[in-house]
Amino acid sequence: MTCYFVTGGSGFIGRRVVERLLARDDSSRVHVLVRPGTLPRFASLMEQVSGHDRIITVVGDITQDGLGLRGSELGPIDHVIHLAALHDVSADDAEQREVNVEGTRRVAEFAVDHGAMLHHLSSLAVAGDHDGDFTENDFDLGQGFPTGCHRTKFDAERVVRETAGLRWRIYRPGAVVGDSVTGATSKADGPYLFFGHLTQLGQLPSFLPLPMPDFGRLNLVPVDFAAEAIVALAESQPGRSGLVFHLADPDACTSIDLFNAISPAFDGPRGFPAVPSTLVRPALVLSGRSPFRSGRDLVAEQAGIPPAALDAAATPVIVRSTDTIAQLDALGIRLPQLDDYAPRLWRYWFEHLDPARHRRDDPRGPLVGKHILITGASSGIGRATARMCVRRGATVFLVARDADRLVETAAELEAEVPKPGLPLGRAYAYPADISDESAVQTLVKSVLSEHDHVDILVNNAGRSIRRATANAVDRSHDYHRTMAVNYFGAVYLTLALLPHMTARQSGHIVNVSSIEVLSRAPRFGAYAASKAALEAFSDATSAETLSDHVTFSNVRIPLTRTRMIVPTNAYDTVRGIWSVDKASTRVLHAMIERPQRVTTLLGDLIDFGHHAAPRLTNRLLHQDFLMHAESDAALGRGD
Repeated sequence: MTCYFVTGGSGFIGRRVVERLLARDDSSRVHVLVRPGTLPRFASLMEQVSGHDRIITVVGDITQDGLGLRGSELGPIDHVIHLAALHDVSADDAEQREVNVEGTRRVAEFAVDHGAMLHHLSSLAVAGDHDGDFTENDFDLGQGFPTGCHRTKFDAERVVRETAGLRWRIYRPGAVVGDSVTGATSKADGPYLFFGHLTQLGQLPSFLPLPMPDFGRLNLVPVDFAAEAIVALAESQPGRSGLVFHLADPDACTSIDLFNAISPAFDGPRGFPAVPSTLVRPALVLSGRSPFRSGRDLVAEQAGIPPAALDAAATPVIVRSTDTIAQLDALGIRLPQLDDYAPRLWRYWFEHLDPARHRRDDPRGPLVGKHILITGASSGIGRATARMCVRRGATVFLVARDADRLVETAAELEAEVPKPGLPLGRAYAYPADISDESAVQTLVKSVLSEHDHVDILVNNAGRSIRRATANAVDRSHDYHRTMAVNYFGAVYLTLALLPHMTARQSGHIVNVSSIEVLSRAPRFGAYAASKAALEAFSDATSAETLSDHVTFSNVRIPLTRTRMIVPTNAYDTVRGIWSVDKASTRVLHAMIERPQRVTTLLGDLIDFGHHAAPRLTNRLLHQDFLMHAESDAALGRGD
């Protein structure tokens, strides 16, 4: 009976290695080192694996002395397969060294203590920036390292080679991509970082030859090939130590080859080299002393590419893997052809990992399937907007303080008739007082846990006060209450949802503002100030979140006939007041088209007057103040 001890068994490569160890030998036992926080996920992953009853879960951590085993008795161990590592080129250097180098040192000492053969998963990154051939027999050729990650891979191999009394084998895969059959992968790094940009090029006519820069050689291997190769080579040539294997494509592709391999998946054109890699690489990989490096890094970050990934790109090394491929061929393991499996990689990425996938619209309509949270949704503009969204196939989360009215609204909306050709959406009631920060946090947690995500937030809830400042000198609480809803309530919701939206790389926030932000008419000082504050907050935040694809719209609506204006009897006979449906149509426009501002001609004219003729405009507003009396409500008379 063969006994294995595997680190990183819950990882992308690790769980496939464990599956194959169990499948190849019915009597084998596999100890898997699992960190405490990873136990539930590992257990669920292994439940469906044949032979999972022969997996012995060992709680520990390679960053702890003695692997954190605390004297656990494991019995005899024949092979230690060390797969745990940190592969993120943009990770902190100290963290990478602790995991990749010191972690490997601890695992090597563990293997020596148990008299086991160590199978160490390294990487072709050990070749660094070596210019020329790099074979399985090569190690230290004086090469430099473009990133700290490359350096730690090299240093980890050195630890394995120099540990006294250790029997070892080393496996150096290329960039490990998804499964060659299903395309499944765990995260979009390495070559996947460029898939979105390659896909955009693919929007060109497929018959059009596409000139492209050649970024150099890429060495890609699918994860199923890497796992199968590690297990097969570990069992071959029993007892032999000091072997190194290159799990790499002997015919490394170029970036243009990769594009041509995935382009059939989206009916894209074929590329041809227009700029050779000898010219591209110096412009792409800049030293820390280059005055252009900060500009390159800024552009890369906005494109969603970690700058360190550019440092790692297009190294001049030529990897030779002829010997390993020949051994694998004798074992019946063959590397799949890139042209065959690349379209599957792209399809899986497009459906599951593309950062832009949450920003795609349903072909049936821009709001179909969208999750929209609307405050002040039990009446007025909020209720009308929710109706329009539900009729267009959206799932709407209705928020207001009046629970009974909110439930009634949700029931009415679900009885609506959908727009022709569109499915009817859903409506859910979430009673909450948005001026209470803790209530807002509870609200957002509930919505996300029950419905997964929010695509659009509509800050519609508002409090209006029409009262001259001279009549409010002893009513400072009016200003506090107005700001509590119009400004702080909207800010609380934005702050609660912002991390969620940036993580999804998708989100839009619509603020139902007012023409008063532009007109600053008399008696609306408290109201106009609260809306202006919200707009300023949103404009500043939108400049910060543009690369995260979280956008803001401020909808400056004129006077609208809602319950909010009922106490002001001066409006009873005023003509030109907007209907709720007209105002809601503007909000709907902001949700779909996502302009930064939605204004009216009247608002723009008043704003122009404030800038072009401020004294005249102020005098006209003063005449308006004198012509219209204070309402009974403002003077404290009546209800």
